[in-house]
Amino acid sequence: MQITTILAFITAMGGLEAVKWMVRYISCRKTDARKEEADVSSLEEENRRKKVDWLEDRLTQRDEKIDGLYIELRKEQEEKIDWIHKCHEVELAQKESEVKKCEIRGCVKRIPPSEY
Repeated sequence: MQITTILAFITAMGGLEAVKWMVRYISCRKTDARKEEADVSSLEEENRRKKVDWLEDRLTQRDEKIDGLYIELRKEQEEKIDWIHKCHEVELAQKESEVKKCEIRGCVKRIPPSEY
């Protein structure tokens, strides 16, 4: 090939800019690939961080909900224990009155002294 044919071909392909682009592409392709890979990995890391933050927030919300439920459960348990104590006190008073009941001489309704 003649030099004029080669120059005409280069000019038809974009001239000096095409040559600059080819030289830059050949010399910097590894660097450009690393830059693209770094950009992609930084985006992936950002997505992971966002996901972890979202999961931590969700976990915090669930912990708060569980704490609220435990507080409510403890209140209910305490209320039931109070009712049990009240019922036992009434049963104890009933048993005590049965033991102290006077059936001698027909005084069924009399309250006996507490010295028994």
